[in-house]
Amino acid sequence: MVTKNVQQQQQHRVDVVVPVPAMVVAAMASPCPANKLLRGAIQLAFGFALGIAVAIYLIGSATPAAVPGGSSLELFFPLPPPAAASTANLSAVRQKQPPTPSPEAEKTTTAIKSQSWPADDASGGNSTADQAGGGFVDISDEELMKLAAAAPREVRTGGGGGPRPKVAFLFLTRWDLPMAPLWEKFFEGHRGLYSVYVHTDPAFNGSDPGEASVFYRRTIPSKEVKWGEISMVEAERRLLAHALLDQANARFILLSESHVPLFDFPTVYSYLINSTTKIYLESYDLPGVTGRGRYKRSMSPVVTASQWRKGSQWFEVDRGLAADVITDDVYFPVFARHCSRNCYADEHYLPTFLGIRHPSRVTNRSVTWVDWSHGGPHPARFTRMEVTPDFLRWLRAGAGTTCDYNGATTTVCFLFARKFLPNSLTRFLRFAPKVMGFG
Repeated sequence: MVTKNVQQQQQHRVDVVVPVPAMVVAAMASPCPANKLLRGAIQLAFGFALGIAVAIYLIGSATPAAVPGGSSLELFFPLPPPAAASTANLSAVRQKQPPTPSPEAEKTTTAIKSQSWPADDASGGNSTADQAGGGFVDISDEELMKLAAAAPREVRTGGGGGPRPKVAFLFLTRWDLPMAPLWEKFFEGHRGLYSVYVHTDPAFNGSDPGEASVFYRRTIPSKEVKWGEISMVEAERRLLAHALLDQANARFILLSESHVPLFDFPTVYSYLINSTTKIYLESYDLPGVTGRGRYKRSMSPVVTASQWRKGSQWFEVDRGLAADVITDDVYFPVFARHCSRNCYADEHYLPTFLGIRHPSRVTNRSVTWVDWSHGGPHPARFTRMEVTPDFLRWLRAGAGTTCDYNGATTTVCFLFARKFLPNSLTRFLRFAPKVMGFG
């Protein structure tokens, strides 16, 4: 590209010629001693004019390639140098090359991508039915659950002209989506293979993104959510119900405003769509105050102490189990009535419900990485400077662990990670093309 630009500028270059009057030439050629002084002055003037011509020529023909990071005018009018710290950071990023991935990791990622990956579709990422009229159905939760329960429990695909399966990305947020620019890059070029749904605080009055955004008109009718209360589960069921109304949605992943993707869209899509029978949800028995200690005896006999399970709220389920969740009229009412006051329904309802109803389908792991090593009620948060290429590669390589995927052991265990502060966005946008394969 640089060579091409140089050639184009050379083709359009105009040579500068300084005309010399005939009388000046004659005066310089005259042997008369009286003209010696005049000849010296003329030679000086001619040299000065020639210098100006050369300078003009250089300005017109210099290319950005000759002056890295600047224009040709900087040859004569240099700009102030950048701050030393910024220059050092930028140099370190440019000089630091990603290590060669191991053959096993490369083989696993390639195998995941190659599993029935469909071609691009120009039909639009989100459901056209959802966008008709500029929004979602605004009805009571009871009516919404009934409407979603009537939707097909399987995605009908194939040669009959049916839709291709999509992944529904369910964003449960408190306010806005500070990582939206990164997600825009993630979804770019994969229209028709995903749907986006956002549940936020109804008091949030932020402006809707433009029509080109994947988040345009994707906020569902929302209600207030309080941390640790049953309203968190109600919001999750609300998201699932709206997503079930799109009959092409096959897999459903719950995300927060601090989530980031660790892989490109084709890898994430193939990983989830081609997962055989399993869903990605933690469901385990944990002794102690933060596990069994949260069980309420009033839940018995519907939910017994031996059935009580714990896990992360960041689940991934298929269409059939999503339908089971929104049609549950046995366990959810019990949680709604009794799981309060340090019960934390969002960490126990789905692990307990699916652990009772579908124990063989639960992988007991999440595809979202979270750091709980610091202890306390909340996971560790990551700031801008903690986001480095090496850290992202470590997460992509399983964060030091292995897991099972379709009967095989792999290091591709986490597709997403959290909690990243908004000021880390610029780092993700910088490293995503080199490390995560998109942007």
